[in-house]
Amino acid sequence: MKLTVIGCAGSFAGPDSPASCYLVEAPHEGSTYRLLIDLGSGAFGPLQRHSTIRDIDAIALSHLHADHCFDMSGFYVVSRYHPQGAFDRIPVHAPEGAGDFLVAAYGEEERSGMSEQFAFSPWQDGATVQLGPFSVTSVLVNHPVPAFAMRIATADHAIAYSGDTGPCDALVDLVDGVDLFLCEASFVESGDNPPNLHLTGAEAGHYATVGSVGRLLVTHIPTWTSRDEVEADVRTTWDGPYDIVTAGATYEL
Repeated sequence: MKLTVIGCAGSFAGPDSPASCYLVEAPHEGSTYRLLIDLGSGAFGPLQRHSTIRDIDAIALSHLHADHCFDMSGFYVVSRYHPQGAFDRIPVHAPEGAGDFLVAAYGEEERSGMSEQFAFSPWQDGATVQLGPFSVTSVLVNHPVPAFAMRIATADHAIAYSGDTGPCDALVDLVDGVDLFLCEASFVESGDNPPNLHLTGAEAGHYATVGSVGRLLVTHIPTWTSRDEVEADVRTTWDGPYDIVTAGATYEL
């Protein structure tokens, strides 16, 4: 199982990283299965350094904010108009209404929900779907729009992804015992942080500690936030291995 950080900038693409996008790969039926987790602003270009677009097997969108899904427009263009022929329909798991939302973002006149290229399925809180070798469990988390954290597991390994969330009990069971916990930390403890929106590094460390995770991967830090301060906050609640992730980083299990 391999995780590649395509983009990890919080809230908007930054000078050193696109917004949220992660590629998860594992062997499956004699080849490699590629699951794309989020496709935020600026991520579609760098994604092509790590995979040909036609080789993406499925997409999972945590929620419908621009920094997690707006580069679906570029994916749609390539998959529909590629000179070697349109792609087969790609499964996309996302919050309810994602098809119409993404059509509006793209500006398509015919409100088809992009159904020619994407087979949308809505997340169900607490449900598990099978995508190639991955069992993907989604749970509703604490954010202003419907947003889901995910646990992506094979027979041997598991990765949890917080998506965007404020503190919530739903993360506790989801992250229990995972090898890697990819967790947002957009806020710092010293800030006057609005509720029900994002986590601090200390809160990310708390969930990693409660879940006895193998390694904490801290992500979604906005350009205007000090990475050093986020890291200092992490170390107040977590004494295990961690990384403040960077675009292009890979983790193999």
